[in-house]
Amino acid sequence: MHAKTDSEVTSLDASSPTRSPRRPVYYVQSPSRDSHDGEKTTTSFHSTPVLSPMGSPPHSHSSLGRHSRQSSSSRFSGSRKLNNNSNRKQNKTIDVIDEEDLLLQNDEQDRSLSRRYYFLAFVLGFFVLFSFFSLILWGASRPMKPKITVKSIKFDHVQVQAGSDATGVTTDMISMNSTVKFTYRNTGTFFGVHVTSTPLDLTYSEIVIASGNMKRFYQSRKSQKLVSVAVMGNKIPLYGSGASLSSSTGMPTVPVPLKLSFVIRSRAYVLGKLVKPKYYKRIECSITLDPKKLSVPLSLKNSCTYD
Repeated sequence: MHAKTDSEVTSLDASSPTRSPRRPVYYVQSPSRDSHDGEKTTTSFHSTPVLSPMGSPPHSHSSLGRHSRQSSSSRFSGSRKLNNNSNRKQNKTIDVIDEEDLLLQNDEQDRSLSRRYYFLAFVLGFFVLFSFFSLILWGASRPMKPKITVKSIKFDHVQVQAGSDATGVTTDMISMNSTVKFTYRNTGTFFGVHVTSTPLDLTYSEIVIASGNMKRFYQSRKSQKLVSVAVMGNKIPLYGSGASLSSSTGMPTVPVPLKLSFVIRSRAYVLGKLVKPKYYKRIECSITLDPKKLSVPLSLKNSCTYD
């Protein structure tokens, strides 16, 4: 009905059954984009082969797919950029908060260290001052030694008689009762003292014939006390030394040289148990037992040495 154009002839020629019948080819006609005078040509078509459903998808669909993929990828990239920007802002905010936390932690650590240093400095300073004060007290208390003066000794009973020792050896034996008196004066102006003593021993020819124990006591500051100690012996073996003392009456007939010895120990509590100076006084007295002066106190004022 219409005159066939060159494009149609070309399309018909291309559709001739010269090709393999196994793969039928479909054609889609589209208007040609070639225009010489600017007007639209409706009779000119451009043949575009379209493969069967078993072949590749049409070109138009692939271009649409590419366009949709590009659009989705652009949207994805845009959202990813927004997410990245948001994450960067969040990371910056977190970094600022972390820096503030670190600064606060460092300030707290500095304050804690400062408090520790102040506490250690206080303890050290207190220890130094307390030690210095204690040393001053100790030095001040050292010269304040107690003064001890042995006053007298009184022999109440003396008897020498024959006997035997624990092993059965026969020998002369002596029994004695006596009382020793001495004064104890605490010269400390700001502390009291606790006083103890070793046994008070009376010896004759290196043999202890009588002994007595002093009761411990406490002496307050700047005070004095008269102390009495009973010194006794009961059937003390004299062996060969008792030959000159024996008599028919049981009493010595000649003066008997004796020696009294003991040590007075004093401990002062100046500052509790931290400052407690000690004082020792060794006392030795030379005594002459006169059988005619029994029950009479013998003065020992000039008969004793004090070390």
